[in-house]
Amino acid sequence: MAVQNGKDLLVKMDMTGDGQFSTLAGLRATRVSFNAETVDVTSLESQGGWRELLAGAGVKSAAISGSGVFRDAVTDERARQVFFDGEVPAFQVIIPSFGVVEGPFQITGIEYAGSHNGEATYELSLASAGALDFTVL
Repeated sequence: MAVQNGKDLLVKMDMTGDGQFSTLAGLRATRVSFNAETVDVTSLESQGGWRELLAGAGVKSAAISGSGVFRDAVTDERARQVFFDGEVPAFQVIIPSFGVVEGPFQITGIEYAGSHNGEATYELSLASAGALDFTVL
């Protein structure tokens, strides 16, 4: 994979439930992580005392976090509403030269900050809430 611009990693939210995604405006930094829990099946018979894991078992999850500045009242308002209503809308994460991850996420945290001589900022945390689809770019 060639070097990519960080600004090309986009987080988009289905704004109305109709499959039309809009980029969450003002994000400056974005992070996506994928996780899979392990299921340890090591026993006294495990060869050489090495740990053994059960293939295909455990829970898979993804997390998205981002921080930025307020730029667009529509996406800012929608993100707040999704959080307070406990909705689980579809999100898309576009990872340059890799692919698109799409599926339901819950906004698990919103933080707002600002300093006297600076801009107002926000931070979002999202957790996967169902099966995710991956499409190669």
